[in-house]
Amino acid sequence: MADAHFIMTVVCEDAVGIVAAVASHLAANDAFIVESQQYADLASGRFFMRVGFKAAGPRFPGGDALRAGFAPVAQRFGMDWHIHDTDRKLRVLLAVSKASHCLNDLLHRWQTGTLPVEIPAIVSNHETMRPLAEWHGIPFLHLPVGPENRVAQEAALLEAVVTHRIDLTVLARYMQVLSPALCAQLAWRCINIHHSFLPSFKGARPYHQAHERGVKLIGATAHFVTSDLDEGPIIEQDSLRVDHALTPDELATAGRDVEAQVLARALLWAAEHRILANGRRTVVFRR
Repeated sequence: MADAHFIMTVVCEDAVGIVAAVASHLAANDAFIVESQQYADLASGRFFMRVGFKAAGPRFPGGDALRAGFAPVAQRFGMDWHIHDTDRKLRVLLAVSKASHCLNDLLHRWQTGTLPVEIPAIVSNHETMRPLAEWHGIPFLHLPVGPENRVAQEAALLEAVVTHRIDLTVLARYMQVLSPALCAQLAWRCINIHHSFLPSFKGARPYHQAHERGVKLIGATAHFVTSDLDEGPIIEQDSLRVDHALTPDELATAGRDVEAQVLARALLWAAEHRILANGRRTVVFRR
């Protein structure tokens, strides 16, 4: 157990003594805290905490026993809590359509070991990305979709989530709107990325629309998927200054770079259990 590392996340009503109770329990079980972050939302009265710790002595009980031992502390404060073993990587299903920039970026990070996840499969409504998936040795599932088979297609997608024991589905430029039923099934377990022009410049060729209006900022938003299209709880955003000299295609190129970076950060934070739900918002304990 000497090399065992764990992450505890806690969400509960704010109260005196939470941090002390968590730290005392870990110390009593020979757990050494390597990082700790907490946040009290004064508006909602909610408390959020993320603690990274490792085994540091003979009294350290291991994962299951540690969870059982912490249960009375959690019950006392009414905590929604989890203890994650960092050896168990997040299992991620990547969904994509025809645009490759986000998928290619995530696969490169995964291949080089900077994105600590498992990717059991890639799903798409087109065949375009099959060669890229196969080059990386990842099974590719083609699920074409149209008005006549939308229900069956979403059932097959959900079956892939279950079959591959998926923790998180990532829409890496998957250009299909998920039904409210599927959004409900994947609540807080599905992330999307899109340009930050919304609600302006909807539909096709948004960067060309933005160019016509002379925008000076472009950006991207990563968020959890809900039935409110592109309005789910935000995880990460970024922006980039542009000017009149850029053509619409150059704007789109710059926008793709921002989208890839924002999505990669959101997925990394999810993999490291840094994102906690706070109503319609998120608390993100960044590095």
